[in-house]
Amino acid sequence: MSHTYPTLLRFFAHVLFVLLGWLSSAACAVESNVQQSPRATVSLISESAVVMPGQEVRLGLRQRLAPHWHTYWKNPGDAGSPPHVDFTLPQGATVGEIAWPGPDRFIIGPVASYGYENEIVFPMTLTVPRDLQPGDRLAIEAKADWVVCEKECIPEEGTFRLELPVAAAAQPAAAEVLAAFETADTRQPQVMPWQVSLSPAGNGGLQLRVDGEGLSAQTVRSALYFPEDWGVVDHVAEQEWKVEEGVLTLMLREGQNAVPTAASAGLLAVTDGGGTRRWFALDVQPAATAAAGSVPAALPLWQMALFAFLGGLILNLMPCVFPVLAIKAAAVAGMSGSDRRAVRLSGLFYTLGVLTAFLALALALLAVRAGGTAVGWGFQFQSPLFVTAMCWLMLAIGLNLSGVFEIGASLAGRGQHLATRQGHAGSFFTGLLAVVVATPCTAPFMGAAIGSALAAPALYSLVVFILMGLGLALPFLLLGLFPALAQRLPRPGVWMLRLRQAMAFPMYATAAWLLWVLVQQAGEPGLRVALAGAVLVGLVAWLAGLGQHGGWRAWWPRGLALAGLVVLLGLTLVLPAQQAEVASAGVKAADAEPYSAERLAALRAEGKPVFVNMTAAWCITCLVNERTTLSSGVVQQAMKEHGVVYMKGDWTNRDPAITAFLHSFQRDGLPFYAFYPAGAEPLVLPPVLTQSIVTDAFAQPQ
Repeated sequence: MSHTYPTLLRFFAHVLFVLLGWLSSAACAVESNVQQSPRATVSLISESAVVMPGQEVRLGLRQRLAPHWHTYWKNPGDAGSPPHVDFTLPQGATVGEIAWPGPDRFIIGPVASYGYENEIVFPMTLTVPRDLQPGDRLAIEAKADWVVCEKECIPEEGTFRLELPVAAAAQPAAAEVLAAFETADTRQPQVMPWQVSLSPAGNGGLQLRVDGEGLSAQTVRSALYFPEDWGVVDHVAEQEWKVEEGVLTLMLREGQNAVPTAASAGLLAVTDGGGTRRWFALDVQPAATAAAGSVPAALPLWQMALFAFLGGLILNLMPCVFPVLAIKAAAVAGMSGSDRRAVRLSGLFYTLGVLTAFLALALALLAVRAGGTAVGWGFQFQSPLFVTAMCWLMLAIGLNLSGVFEIGASLAGRGQHLATRQGHAGSFFTGLLAVVVATPCTAPFMGAAIGSALAAPALYSLVVFILMGLGLALPFLLLGLFPALAQRLPRPGVWMLRLRQAMAFPMYATAAWLLWVLVQQAGEPGLRVALAGAVLVGLVAWLAGLGQHGGWRAWWPRGLALAGLVVLLGLTLVLPAQQAEVASAGVKAADAEPYSAERLAALRAEGKPVFVNMTAAWCITCLVNERTTLSSGVVQQAMKEHGVVYMKGDWTNRDPAITAFLHSFQRDGLPFYAFYPAGAEPLVLPPVLTQSIVTDAFAQPQ
């Protein structure tokens, strides 16, 4: 008996030692090595101390933060960056995306951030390989980076290793680790039980409306919207809310990437009457899918219509329209000596062409917007194919005005009726062309009207575009309605031929400018295609002229001209491929930073004043402003004196970020200039700049 007792004692001691060792290893396995700084203690944890083959178990990046420091949600707001984790796993193991807990909002001066204080766990689901056997160990390695901020932001990183024992049955982690996961679980977004819609509210505002049972002043103490995408709302702006029986309304301010016609996911944080905060997952529907006609316009309809009409009238003086004015001048000269009926019909057909083109552009924009894509006014000039086709068209018109070939010459002598029809078709085509080439110049005078119209119901948009067309067509329409004006022109003579030939040179100048625009979009390969096509246009025009001058028997020039047209169409199929190979050269400036929403937010967070110039190679007003004002020594010196950071966005090719920036100011066209004083709201400068306008904006008290 005396020998048995020590033996049993040693046996139980050995078992206890093994058991304690196993428990110790299991406890250590649920948390990795720790990355520690004065600001944060970070580790990788597991919800299970022991896993079994094929099991799904939660891992978490655990952050314990020093007082007053915070880390970030997936949309960090105006500053910061969300944590990123890259795993190295054994074969057969996978880890899902972070299940983001609901964040809080932190406002520091002029910026706001979305994130977490104290302690937070970012959960992810691990799938254990099925081919593991009990007794194996699952080794998990991860490399993570994160940013922590108080008044300053500091990036940190760490490498973590976690080993989990494999057994036939899983075992949970220690209570302390499970409590850490609980901090994330209490913040996990819940399914939204109510109906939610988002609509423009005018003056750069948005209205988030929540409808459903249980919403009242007793059940809602506060509410806050967290957009999933950056820049949907102004993060620092106060979100005014009110609640009535069954309806909760939040008034938001649009951010730099706001697109009111697009859906926006996010979270709605609601604090109930007992002080408990819950986060609800939102899939916010845009205003277009709300009740028909419920979207308020940023401007009243009469005001939009008035601005559109006046803008269309002023458009006749803009440089974009000058080439078409040359065609109109030649047409007016051709009216000399015509009867009143021909003059009236010419004016009416020109107006009809203008209105048809405006309606076509309006319907195209509305259709694209309805499909969820954001485009801007003048969008057709962002296509290298369109720019090339316009270049060739202007060259062909110039050759026609120079007399190389005649449009409709073969119909001469076949009766006054056919000749009159040809003239009316020409007036209609002139109206179409005037609108197509004029759109880049509309923004300086109609940016607000166009932006408001495209955010308003479709009927409003069509009314605005029709009045814009009437404004553009008015001078020529008046000439047709009051033929006495045309009768004051000099009588027909040689001067008409000379005027027509002189009007060819604005066409050639426009073709040359469009070639320059194309170089910015498609580079040298695109230029080669366009120049080859220009030579073909000249050849086809010359061959067509030979056929016209040689009579109907001269079939071979017409045949070669037709072959040239076929080759010309073939070149249009090559051009889009060239665009894909060549990055846009852009509209560059040595003293300007390229625009990005993130960089703008960072500069504002640093308290620096920023001047943003949105431009494009096809925007003549933009280029004039840059040559005469923005590049002047006076403005450049003012930028240096006031520490202004100059940012330039190039919209020559389509850029969704710039489109979203313009939409945040209810604009759809160029030029556009915004000055962000340090710690203050942005100032929108007029589209036609002077040196004093810019320098006075920089000198305003901040």
